[in-house]
Amino acid sequence: MKYVLVTGGVVSGLGKGVTASSIGVLLKACGLRVTSIKIDPYLNTDAGTMSPFEHGEVFVLDDGGEVDLDLGNYERFLDTTLTRDNNITTGKIYQVVPHITDAIQEWIERVAMVPVDGKEGPADVCVIELGGTIGDIESMPFIEALGQFSYRVGPGNFCLIHVSLVPVLNVVGEQKTKPTQHSVRGLRGLGLTPNILACRSTKALDENVKAKLAQFCHVPAENIVTLHDVPNIWHIPLLLRDQKAHEAILKGLNLLGVAREPDLKEWTARTRICDKLHDSVRIAMVGKYTGLSDAYLSVLKALLHASVACRRKLIVDWVAAGDLEDATAKEAPDVHKAAWDLLKGADGVLVPGGFGDRGVQGKILAAKYARENKVPFLGICLGMQIAVIEFARSVLNLHDANSTEFDPDTKNPCVIFMPEGSKTHMGGTMRLGSRRTYFKVADCKSAKLYGSVSFVDERHRHRYEVNPDMVSQLENAGLSFVGRDETDRRMEIVELPTHPYFVGVQFHPEFKSRPGKPSATFLGLIAAACGSLAMVIQSNGHVGKTHSNGISNGHSTAKIHQNGNVFRSSNGSNGSVNGVYSNGNGNGNGVHW
Repeated sequence: MKYVLVTGGVVSGLGKGVTASSIGVLLKACGLRVTSIKIDPYLNTDAGTMSPFEHGEVFVLDDGGEVDLDLGNYERFLDTTLTRDNNITTGKIYQVVPHITDAIQEWIERVAMVPVDGKEGPADVCVIELGGTIGDIESMPFIEALGQFSYRVGPGNFCLIHVSLVPVLNVVGEQKTKPTQHSVRGLRGLGLTPNILACRSTKALDENVKAKLAQFCHVPAENIVTLHDVPNIWHIPLLLRDQKAHEAILKGLNLLGVAREPDLKEWTARTRICDKLHDSVRIAMVGKYTGLSDAYLSVLKALLHASVACRRKLIVDWVAAGDLEDATAKEAPDVHKAAWDLLKGADGVLVPGGFGDRGVQGKILAAKYARENKVPFLGICLGMQIAVIEFARSVLNLHDANSTEFDPDTKNPCVIFMPEGSKTHMGGTMRLGSRRTYFKVADCKSAKLYGSVSFVDERHRHRYEVNPDMVSQLENAGLSFVGRDETDRRMEIVELPTHPYFVGVQFHPEFKSRPGKPSATFLGLIAAACGSLAMVIQSNGHVGKTHSNGISNGHSTAKIHQNGNVFRSSNGSNGSVNGVYSNGNGNGNGVHW
């Protein structure tokens, strides 16, 4: 087994996750099998109970692992299926054994041997990302363990790539190397020596700057690569290839005679396609955490995959759910009007998952607007429950219909707690991970978008479900619960047959959306918003000439790539970096591609 370690210096938010994922893409293009490990040096055992405002979204794996969002990047870039053990945290390690550094090394070696690409036998290379920044006190046990590990596995089996910042001072326009010099010095002082420097900057490094870095960081100039700002993050593997980063990595791992030249023809074609998108599709994202787009990162990626499949440039209008409510109309009428203007100007409406009752009424109003005005709508997890509650209130005239999560004493509980865990203990108690959904209605939009399969496996993260005792009443009024679990008691997919596209799913389809395989439900939303749903359904979830391989695990195989996208917010919060993301990704801090 060969190991590539990616560390970061100077500041956080440089894009270590994208760099690690891109390195994986490059090595995979060289014919190598790649697995990934993310080390998060926080005391929590997992990301399940962390606030989305602090840590971004919680990414859910097939085995129910609640992990860092970077594992979502790994899965999307490399099209792999990781496990909870691919995310190491301080909390997990300290639960195991007092000999902390030994435990970390043993964990890495054990997980690296587990195949994640559906093939037998271990991967050729394991890419390890160390979260945080060199010098963080919480990272020290992991840095010590990795220093010991690099010595133990020996030269030719370990390659360290250090991602650092080379800022440009606007006053003089000069690229400054001192921050990277100090970062590398700190890294060396901790027992780790970088083989490659990956330098983030606004533009390509000047040759004299590379020479200076080589001299003071003791890294060959040919091993110093620039990760400068690009139109979209799909350029990053191409940047690495063009600077022959693969040769430096393969040389350091003694794999030059084993690997082939990287084949990135398809990747290059995708990048060019997404750069040229002009016609837009506008989606209103009605949520609770609209101030930080990373809270909905996988949802954004799934929208991107689907929008590019439909050859549209995605525009996301961030609508804070609370801004739609009557209380806001009284307190801040301008904010209320701006939110409704965004909602009414959208081609489609998406209500993502969430917890707690803040903004619920605004989400109900959004679902009502989409239903009554025939605007394409997709509700995910809580979003599906919201759609059911709104239908019960408006169509069945059950004005106090609600979820017992928000009103335990409601007389018309449309959504109830259905235990796979405890009501009182947070974390690890939810219905988590991959579960099977069976289509009960073959002639429905969702089934056709999934390729007319009889069942699909999707990932879940929730505690509450549609009340099975109210299903017949709801269906008699026009709703159709077209997808259910094997017991027929858990409602997984709901549709409104008389609506152009009004779909709710209890699961989280965004977690399995891939650049080449957009989520069926997201594809349906975007296609409906573009006016092309009938064509997509007629072709069993395919779009245009780019779909040639049918359906794989419930997802259409469009050739898709994400592009630079515009994100607007209704409440004045900056839902983007300087208004426009060059990569459709807003971490809210640091420097972004």
